[in-house]
Parts: sequence; C-alpha cells; structure tokens
Amino acid sequence: MKAQLQQLLQQTVDTLKQKDILPADAEPRIQVDRTKDKAHGDLATNLALVSSKLAGQNPRQLAQTIIDNLPSSSLVTKVDIAGPGFINFFLNPNWLAQQVENALDDKQLGVSTVAQPQTIVVDYSSPNLAKEMHVGHLRSSIIGDAVTRTLEFLGHKLVRQNHVGDWGTQFGMLLAYMEELQQKGEAIDSNLSNLELFYRAAKGRFDESEAFATRARNLVVELQSGDEHCNKLWQEFNETSLSHCQETYDRLGVSLTRQDVRGESAYNDDLGQVVVDLDSKGLLQEDQGAKCVFLDEFKNKDGEPLPVIVQKKDGGFLYATSDLAAIRYRQSSLNADRVLYFVDARQGLHFQQVFTVARNAGFVEASTSLEHMPFGTVMGEDGKPFKTRSGGVAKLADLLTEAESRAYDLVKAKNPDMDEAQLRDIASVVGIASVKYADLSKNRTSDYMFSFDQMLSFEGNTAPYLLYAYTRVASVFNKAGIDANSLTGELTLDHEKEVDLATKLVQFNEVIESVARLGYPHLLCAYLYELAGLFSSFYEACPILKAASEEQKNSRLKLASLTAKTLKQGLQLLGINTLERM
Repeated sequence: MKAQLQQLLQQTVDTLKQKDILPADAEPRIQVDRTKDKAHGDLATNLALVSSKLAGQNPRQLAQTIIDNLPSSSLVTKVDIAGPGFINFFLNPNWLAQQVENALDDKQLGVSTVAQPQTIVVDYSSPNLAKEMHVGHLRSSIIGDAVTRTLEFLGHKLVRQNHVGDWGTQFGMLLAYMEELQQKGEAIDSNLSNLELFYRAAKGRFDESEAFATRARNLVVELQSGDEHCNKLWQEFNETSLSHCQETYDRLGVSLTRQDVRGESAYNDDLGQVVVDLDSKGLLQEDQGAKCVFLDEFKNKDGEPLPVIVQKKDGGFLYATSDLAAIRYRQSSLNADRVLYFVDARQGLHFQQVFTVARNAGFVEASTSLEHMPFGTVMGEDGKPFKTRSGGVAKLADLLTEAESRAYDLVKAKNPDMDEAQLRDIASVVGIASVKYADLSKNRTSDYMFSFDQMLSFEGNTAPYLLYAYTRVASVFNKAGIDANSLTGELTLDHEKEVDLATKLVQFNEVIESVARLGYPHLLCAYLYELAGLFSSFYEACPILKAASEEQKNSRLKLASLTAKTLKQGLQLLGINTLERM
C-alpha cells in the first residue's frame, strides 16, 4: 500500500515540476506513514510540509495543489488535509478486497519477489568448536537464520557461511589432552561426549603441567605446518564437535548444514598472502614488531590512528587476518553482492575496521555491501548475562531440554487426556518456538531478559499465543469440514473489523521487505502479533460459520484463510513450526 501511494505521489511531484510549481531539480523525500487514528484515514504524508518552501506556497495551499494533481487511482476513496498541511488518505475497501483475493491466489501471499536477485552471503552462528554451544550462540544462529529465510523468500540467492572457530592455540591444548588419553588407552569418543568437561580437563592439565603446556604449544606449530598426526587428531575432535552443533541446529530448526561450515582453518593458507597483498598496496606499517594497518578513520582518545594488527611479532595471525581472507573469498569465489555478519555488538569496531581495510586493499568491489548486523546480550532475570544456577555458562542443548520439559507440563495441564506421543510432539514445538520467538521478537540490538515464565505464557507477544492463534483459525475450517483452498464467491468488506483485518493482511509484503533490508526479525514478530489480535477482534464481531448469508460466510472464510496462511508463512520465515492442535 505504502509503495503504491509513494508511486502516486512521485508522479504528482513530477507533474508539479512540469507545471513549474516545484523546481526541476527538487527531490523531496516522499514519506508515507500509517495514521494512529483511523478517523484521520489509513495513511498520511508530510510531503506538503517538506516541500512548501520549494514551491513558495504555505503547506496547506501546497497540500491542496498536490491533491488536485494526484493521479486517479482505485487505491483511495477520499483524500483530505489535516493540521498544518498533512495529507490523509482513506483506502478503498474494494481495492483492499481485491488485494486479499490476489494474495489468496498467490503462493507468495502477495509478497513480490525481487526483480534483480542478489547473491547474499550470511555469516551466522559461528560457534567455537573447542566447546559446546551455549546460550550466547542462540541469537546469532536464530536471528541470522530468520533473515536468511526471509531473503530467500524474496528470491535472492543465499549462501550460508558458518565461520566456526576451529583453529588457533587452544587446539594445541586439546590435541595434547587427546594424546594423553590415547596413551592411557582411554576411548576418545566417550571423553568427547561432553565437550565442556573435556575442555576444562585439558585446561586443567595445561595450567598444572609445564611439560603438558610445552607439548600443547608444539602441537599448535605442528598442526599449522600440516603434520599428519596432528591433523588426524584435529579432524577427529572437530568431527565430534560439529556433530554436537548439528544436533542443536536440527533441534532449533536452524537451516544450517555441515555443507555450510567454512571455519577459520579454511583460510589458513591464505593468511600470509593477505599480509603480502596489504604490503604491496602500501597499507602495512610495523609497530613494535607487529604488522599493522593504521586507519585515519579510527582514532584513540589522543587523536592517534588505531592499528589493525594482521600479524603478531612472533609471526602469528589474528582474527582480523582471517576475516580479511574470508571477505576476499566471499567476493572472488562466492561473487557476493551483499555480505551480512550476525555477530555480537561488542565486535562492532572490529568489523568497521576490517571492512575499511578490505575496501582500501581492493578485496571487495565498491558495489559490494558489507554489513555488520549486531545483537545484544541475553540477560538473566537478575539483570546480568544469563548463567546457570551454578553460575556457569548455560549450554544451549540444556536450555532447549528445559524449555521442552516446561512446555510439556504446560500442555499436559491443559490437555490431561491427550495421547503421550502427541503431548511430546506438541511440547517440543511449543518449547523450541518459545525460546526462539522470545529472542526474535526483541529488537536485535537490545539486550533482553531470558524468562521461561514469560516466553511460555499464552498471553502477550509470545510463541504460545501465536501458535494458539493459528490453531484457532485452522479450527474454523476443521470443525466445518471446509477446504480452505476451494472457497468460492466474492470477497466483500462491509464491517469495520473486516476492513481492519484486510488492511493488516495486505501489509505483509511491506513487512517482509523491511526485515530483508534492515535485518530486524522483530518487525515480522510484531506484525504477526498484531495480525492475530485483529483476527480475534474480527472473529468476535463477525460470525463466520453462522454468517447472515452463504455469500458473507464465504467472504469471511477467505479472510480467515489468508490469515492462517500468513501466520503460518510468517512463522516459517522465523524458523518456527506450526501446530494444528494445542
């Protein structure tokens, strides 16, 4: 709707230029917003206010001029002027009804695919393979996945990249411990079944034994030089860790696969070349033995340029080096038009600097967009970063298990006679959905409080509420034995609640485009919550199966059908499964 109205207003601006009412070089920003009060119409623009000086007219006078030159359209039935010069538009119910009909007949539900698809590389999840995934990996995994699904829905080519931490000095420590276990005749597999315990045991040996620590450091060198023995141990460890990760992704419904893994080790052979290429571009400087790139764009409190260290004094490389190698690979080999990084907000400066170095070095084309999509921290109810009761970092797998257990108790209390297998299935969907939706419904740049009680509530903007809302719509068709895909008759919008619901339904396209452009899944969550609320109001005010006539019943069934399809599609884009019964 907003896009169509903006097009009409752009045509009006062009007309006013031709009539010399606006200067030929004028490019006023055309903004269309939804009104808060329906008495003032459905949409409004401040175009007259921002353009009045250019036209040499007072805002209300120019508003009338704009209205007089607005192209005729079935989109609106009435246009008026409010306040100092706002222009209000009242949508045509017949136009709305036709949009609902079109969306029902469209597998995309009225969401337009892009005319020029981009190749978009998305870097998300990226756990450290030395440890099990913990609650800190939740946000990157599910926010990145929701945005990826949305971009794919719009027709873009998506390349998922799981930049796992599978390299570095910590692996020398882990390999040394694996060696010790083998020498004792202990099975590696059973010890690796709990990566957290394995890591702590290895760290304990590193801290208590200088001989062990020396062996660990030597193993790092041997691993990096391609030693066959070290490489075999390293692959065995990574295989186990990646299997743990994949189990968690599958439980979460995250679309990452083993084929999407391209860890730090994948760029190891290119790190030296990155340094050589930076030097050949005249970007490198040596500072206290380290090789750095100094950027004038980033300075410390004394006004001195901050260094981006790409090689340490001892010859070792850093995260910045591997990130630069990854950027070059994503440009040259994956042909990325856009690269999105769903990484903790605390890495903001790092990515700003790496992106700048990559551009200065010519590792990416000028047209390629590099975007850090930062997110905040998951907090406990005490207002501090989320921990277990014992004070440790919460394992993501344990968190999901507890969510499913709590959901089971909740569903069983509501359905004491339900079959056990069905109870478990519903509890799994509700538990996982609750954890994901509680996160996705918050602005990703904000910290948020993790609370099982809040996320499992059937009231408010929660997964249980939305899942129940979907089952409520679906039950209309199930109880009546009606196929939602075989509805006939004309859709009409006679009641205020019908108009409100239809208006929200045709906004789906705008919301999806906003999520794809900005990387904010909470916009889709808010939309689905509002849609569910409007359907509830419509359902109470407008009888469906007991409508006054068969024509009215079919018309309202069409509204219900599109609501169900939109809720289901929206939740799918968030990576959340729906249920037919709760």
